[in-house]
Amino acid sequence: MRTLCAVVVAAMTCALPAGAQSVVGKGKTGPAPEPVILDITGLFQEKYASVGDDLFIAGQPTEKALRELKAKGVTTVVNLRMPQEMARIGFDEAALLKELGMTYVHIPLGGTPPNAYSPAALDQFASTLASANGKVLLHCTIAWRASHMWGAYLIRDRQVPVAAALAQVGKINLRPDAPFNGQHPIEGFLGRSLPELPRPKF
Repeated sequence: MRTLCAVVVAAMTCALPAGAQSVVGKGKTGPAPEPVILDITGLFQEKYASVGDDLFIAGQPTEKALRELKAKGVTTVVNLRMPQEMARIGFDEAALLKELGMTYVHIPLGGTPPNAYSPAALDQFASTLASANGKVLLHCTIAWRASHMWGAYLIRDRQVPVAAALAQVGKINLRPDAPFNGQHPIEGFLGRSLPELPRPKF
């Protein structure tokens, strides 16, 4: 019986797609897969990347992008843009996601209170990622805030070394040369400074 079970488990393991890796869900720790940069044409503003099999990080999606992501198994969309930014995109993202039966999580971040880059915002994202039932899209305008959020999550929640996390999100759109009011968003999310990032010159 034990031999049969071992054969069944081995067969199931071999049946998994090569390189398949989930980053969404509870208890995820350690290094995450390297981001894969995808074509944005007609889908996203500026950036579009996949991390593992179930997370996408991007700039503002179009209606077409959201419908395509629904078909690909995305069930949750996390939006970091401010309401005034969303008023200019030409469609109601929240309403479309409701129509599609997708969960919409809005964490508006503008850099200053009450929408500061803070550990509380990272807590909300981490909780969403842990409880999501399906694939997740994390987006802002050009994937800058989203890259900083993902980097902070890697460092704090997955215990990835700072240099490794910065290198990974740098492949998306970290832009470490563009702090907000003298502080990088990733530092706000972590609640501490990162000496590894360049300091603004005044």
